[in-house]
Amino acid sequence: MYLKHKPSSDLVEILDIKELVDPCRENITGRFHVGEEMQEPAPFQKADLIFPSGEQLPQCWIDPDYKQKV
Repeated sequence: MYLKHKPSSDLVEILDIKELVDPCRENITGRFHVGEEMQEPAPFQKADLIFPSGEQLPQCWIDPDYKQKV
């Protein structure tokens, strides 16, 4: 799965989907998808990631108390 890194507008390959959908994790492991060389895995903050279409990540992926804020 690929998401867009807001500060750089580059695509980030998400290496572990379980990390992405876990609302208790603020950081996930991914790697930039730029250039011809495969990039090294690096930590990314979920707050810096959006879908390539520009949509925000679902609240249930980023906030462990999302059900309490209705």
